[in-house]
Amino acid sequence: MFFQRTVSRRVWAEGVGIHSGNPSRVTVLPASPGTGLVFVRSDLESKVEVPADVHHVVDSRLATTLGRDGVTIGTVEHLLAALYGLGIDNARIEVDGPEVPILDGSAEPFVRMILSGGGTVAQRSRPKRFFVVKKTVRITDGDRSVALRPHDCFAIDFSIDFPHPVVGKQRCEFVLSDRSFLHEVSRARTFGFAREVAALKAAGFARGGSLDNAVVIDDFCVQNPDGLRYPDEFVRHKVLDALGDLSLLGAPIIGRFEAVRAGHALTAALLHKLLATPRAYEIREFRQRAELDVAKIRLPELAALRVPARA
Repeated sequence: MFFQRTVSRRVWAEGVGIHSGNPSRVTVLPASPGTGLVFVRSDLESKVEVPADVHHVVDSRLATTLGRDGVTIGTVEHLLAALYGLGIDNARIEVDGPEVPILDGSAEPFVRMILSGGGTVAQRSRPKRFFVVKKTVRITDGDRSVALRPHDCFAIDFSIDFPHPVVGKQRCEFVLSDRSFLHEVSRARTFGFAREVAALKAAGFARGGSLDNAVVIDDFCVQNPDGLRYPDEFVRHKVLDALGDLSLLGAPIIGRFEAVRAGHALTAALLHKLLATPRAYEIREFRQRAELDVAKIRLPELAALRVPARA
């Protein structure tokens, strides 16, 4: 049986918010089966709980922001991608400010935080739920598009096209497993163009951005002294962002996500369309391996994970 999972014990990390520039601390705590992923602003007396689901997305400009009753928590996608990649279903996530710290701009620090703190634990009182895509759902916006299609596992096909000599056209096809997430996606950092920094800061974004937490590209090259972590790090980070946003369905997906030049807003719109189309999906619990054979569905083995070595 596939059981729900949570973190084995309380873990935390500190840094700055990439957009606000303010210091921030995030703490991830175990939660009971069936709780889901729930954010809490620990700096506020109200302690409003904000579930990590697409119905609570209040802003998708440059990052995903969740909100409820006037309380917001921004830049949640990298942490959510780490939780998704590690198979974590339930956790209480406390943030002492309006934005999750960016750390190094990837999901790797969150992965290390969790695995070094004891990893995850199976919750054997509750089977894991899966979101099985039954019919294709698609959204197109000019030259941008996203789709979820039926598939026998969880896969992503993401393409980007930036008119820049360092980026250009890139495509990444990714099939989720514990090791593929750790080694192929988790270390990919957010990125931006040097010529846009001033305008972004004037608009209230990227005030905490630096070469320590983002890949910065000038007119000709990558400014970061250590270069790129992957030759196609830009599109891999888009896959990472997509994982975080897709986690807002509330259960792991069995389906194929296809994206062309897409971002947070288009992915959120796709999830809303999917949920508004009941015949397009089914929520299932796979209690025995035989059920997987009949359904012809492959799920990742969630084995004991190790912290990936730094390159």
